Amino acid sequence: MTGMLVPAVLFSLAAVACSTAPVAAADYMDDGTGRVADACGSPAVLGFIRSNFDDKADGYLKTDMAIAEIRGMHQNRVELRDETHLVQREYCRATATTTDGKRRPLWYLIERGWGFAGIGPNIEFCLSGLDPWYVYGAQCASLR
Repeated sequence: MTGMLVPAVLFSLAAVACSTAPVAAADYMDDGTGRVADACGSPAVLGFIRSNFDDKADGYLKTDMAIAEIRGMHQNRVELRDETHLVQREYCRATATTTDGKRRPLWYLIERGWGFAGIGPNIEFCLSGLDPWYVYGAQCASLR
């Protein structure tokens, strides 16, 4: 009996630890109205993109580039959560000015509703012309 108790306690502690872990960009998740709020211009989302681009530029692009400004944020489309789509997806576009002085289209996707397994929302983003391995397709096609 005690052999079964230890794994059950460990699983319970792991579940509590996961459910209380901080989630990046979670501030925009729920406006309390039940409506789909446009999160494309959310400071939390844009902050997440900026900080993660800094890491990717250094490690992936091998450059000291950063996003200096993000403007013109708007929502392209929304795929609402329903019986057949368990994750809500919000597709966004903006223009990013990088520290090299160039303006580039910024495409990003905000996914909500991952629940316990995904531990909250997910944000994917791509700056056109700065994806040399085409992770998001030519000119960020998969995030459009």
